[in-house]
Amino acid sequence: MNPVVRFAPSPTGLLHIGNLRPALLNWLFARREGGTFLLRFDDTDLERSREEFVDGIRQDLRWLGLDWDVEARQSERFDVYAAAVAKLKAAGRLYPCSETADELERRRKRQLARGMPPVYDRASLKLSEAERASLEESGRQPHWRFHLEDRTMAWEDAIRGPQTIEAASLSDPVLIREDGTYLYTLPSVADDIAFGVSHIIRGEDHVANTGVQMQIFEALGAKPPIFAHHNLLIGADGQALSKRLGSLSIRSFQEEGFEPPAVLSHSATIGTAHSVAPYKSLTALAALFDLGKLSRAPARFDIEELRSLNAKLLQELDYKDVESRLRLLEISGDDAFWKAVRPNLGVFADAAAWWRVVAGPIDPEISSADLLKAARDVLPPEPWSAATWNEWTDAVKSATGAKGKALFQPLRLALTGLLYGPELKSLLPLIGREKVAARLEGRRA
Repeated sequence: MNPVVRFAPSPTGLLHIGNLRPALLNWLFARREGGTFLLRFDDTDLERSREEFVDGIRQDLRWLGLDWDVEARQSERFDVYAAAVAKLKAAGRLYPCSETADELERRRKRQLARGMPPVYDRASLKLSEAERASLEESGRQPHWRFHLEDRTMAWEDAIRGPQTIEAASLSDPVLIREDGTYLYTLPSVADDIAFGVSHIIRGEDHVANTGVQMQIFEALGAKPPIFAHHNLLIGADGQALSKRLGSLSIRSFQEEGFEPPAVLSHSATIGTAHSVAPYKSLTALAALFDLGKLSRAPARFDIEELRSLNAKLLQELDYKDVESRLRLLEISGDDAFWKAVRPNLGVFADAAAWWRVVAGPIDPEISSADLLKAARDVLPPEPWSAATWNEWTDAVKSATGAKGKALFQPLRLALTGLLYGPELKSLLPLIGREKVAARLEGRRA
């Protein structure tokens, strides 16, 4: 059977590095196994969900190259959830509770003070019909809890191995709020059943929920899917990223100029047995993907490591890979230009700055007029090649006696206006003799 997996973001904000990870792992698994990738918007929170975030998530996934086979929105599927509710009520697994939040909190504090676990005591199940009627007459609207069976829930996690949860240690979860709206759990399980989801690949912070959800699957007459709980992200400092994810949105990576393959390669390889390296295509990443290679230790996200990976990726791109993008930046440089500048690119847009150095005009910086005059006097005729730089600087050295930094720094400042950059042996033929001569004389060219 071909697997079915899902990525189920809540459209209440921008897609960020934390929820890219489950999206990518599910996508890679689906593509490697020839399965179906479902994009499901968990938008039952009608107050917080925004259409702009729905569109934004779609745009970010497309920018990354992550397509989907099926799309669904929970806000359009309330009839499915109502049917699930009716089935659970008929089976006696969903029961009304009328405690207020304050009452529940006081009860939890008393349990803790007595050294007891703060588990819901199912007091509502003990109410008589008269007591229930009295509460309803007083205006109390019940919330609805799922009645957990007090048994050990065991499963073979595709990443973490054998797992067990004692259901008796958990409170019966609230599935429906007082106002009739659903919490995450019921719509998620009902949709996983309806769409035939075979594997749920998600963060390990959901491990404790799995035992609960397995019982809901079973109560609705369905076999639970295979669960795989992957490691979570921490920052380079070892601290949790949860409070900083807003500043690590996929949109911000796009605006900063990161290449989609770099973002994907980083996200797919951190926290795995594979080395963090750039992969040019999703096909290559999918061939590499293996749930068994995911580490149990947290995955360390380092923005500087991502920057380095982005630069490495650019260095591996051939001219044919970037020709059309160079034209969009109004760069008419050829293969020689790309080979000259790519080792100095942090992001692709940096190429425009180096094209300005080549094509001009720039304002040269004159730091040693005598040396530059001598360099101008021994400037060789064209045509120039990669060997011209060494031939010319040897001639300048012979004429002036300058060497090392005293020789090369004034030349670089005059020819580029900068103290750093691509190798001048590669830039010199691109700049050309006319511009080089003008810059050595201090003229803008």
